[in-house]
Amino acid sequence: MEHIARFFFGVSGDVIALFLFLSPVITFWRIIKRKSTEDFSGVPYNMTLLNCLLSAWYGLPFVSPNNILVTTINGAGSVIEAIYVVIFLIFAERRAKVRMLGLLSVVTAIFATVVLVSLLALHGKARTVFCGLAATVFSICMYASPLSIMRLVIKTKSVEYMPFLLSLSVFLCGTSWFIYGLLGLDPFIYIPNGCGSFLGLMQLILYAIYRKNKGPAAGAGKGEDADEADEVEDAKKAAAAVEMGEAKIKVDDDTAVVDEPAVVDKVAAQV
Repeated sequence: MEHIARFFFGVSGDVIALFLFLSPVITFWRIIKRKSTEDFSGVPYNMTLLNCLLSAWYGLPFVSPNNILVTTINGAGSVIEAIYVVIFLIFAERRAKVRMLGLLSVVTAIFATVVLVSLLALHGKARTVFCGLAATVFSICMYASPLSIMRLVIKTKSVEYMPFLLSLSVFLCGTSWFIYGLLGLDPFIYIPNGCGSFLGLMQLILYAIYRKNKGPAAGAGKGEDADEADEVEDAKKAAAAVEMGEAKIKVDDDTAVVDEPAVVDKVAAQV
């Protein structure tokens, strides 16, 4: 019965994670049509790619037994994120392209190092712990990426930049993999996904509090001094670079496009 339940939550996590991986498709279709990456940041896609690679490696039978569902979804996520990175490189300006190539080199170097060390220097439990720690660290970092969006919501008292379905998906995905990890007694799965589930819940609570304020945030324009207004604008700019899992929020053409973290993409990345 326990194995059936674990399989069920693993499959559920796979399905939700796939949705999160595919969520930036609209944004990349926009990039292709306009032949420009505009103000989008390519950093989250590289980081999600690294997350998927490390998690897929961790789930392999000779590294971590009985975690093949972790490998399947993160293997698919690696392919999807690699496509995003290639598209970004094609349409990015020269300076952004150079930065992306540099970051991609770092991602490749880290993954190659983990693979080589785990294959050549470690065996058995030591290999599992080493690869699990590497995947957990980057998963937690990715799950923490929406914090700037949450801060913006609190500052502006508006959920304009935090869509409900995305927050709900993050919560459900984190929860599914958290339970999967608990049933398998795997701390390298339930710890990062427990963090993701908690942060997803915090987003839903913020949404419940400020759900009636979905229009342009006006927190800085009524009764606040100029310094506070500037601070809110800075927060908005910072939030524009955050992409969750890889999800984006598309507003009207006359409005800024704000990118949520990858986490999304990423959400599954940490499984």
